[in-house]
Amino acid sequence: MKYEFREEKSVYGDLIFESKFWKLFLAPSQRCLGTSVLALKREVMNLRDLTSSEWKEFSLIVKITEIAMNKSFKPDLYNWACFKNAAYRDESKGFKAKIHWHLHPRYQDPIIFEGIKFIDPDFGYPPGLKEKTIPDKLREKIIKHIRTNF
Repeated sequence: MKYEFREEKSVYGDLIFESKFWKLFLAPSQRCLGTSVLALKREVMNLRDLTSSEWKEFSLIVKITEIAMNKSFKPDLYNWACFKNAAYRDESKGFKAKIHWHLHPRYQDPIIFEGIKFIDPDFGYPPGLKEKTIPDKLREKIIKHIRTNF
């Protein structure tokens, strides 16, 4: 899995939603249906560097995103995680930390969307790193479904 900070689409996935300070993307791997990345638009190294306006908007986006996911796919719970480890992997490219959150909707039982079965074998534990790629047409349908419920 590569997470160098290059082109947004290759790193974060496909854009779902954009606000003043944040962008929400459908993550490249859809092991858990609706897995997303919420990225701050500016480069900052630490959470402490976020402004009060960025935190306030983050809080609002978490709420509307979880509501949209509930309407779209009815997950049982959500895991939100903020990691920045990959920014350090290639020192030759220079450090470019960008705060981003990984959103993993979690499902106790398998869920079927557009005829594709999504199974969460790690339910109740941190999500595994095994990737699940899906066809572009299915990605577009997931994004459209989420946007409809925003």
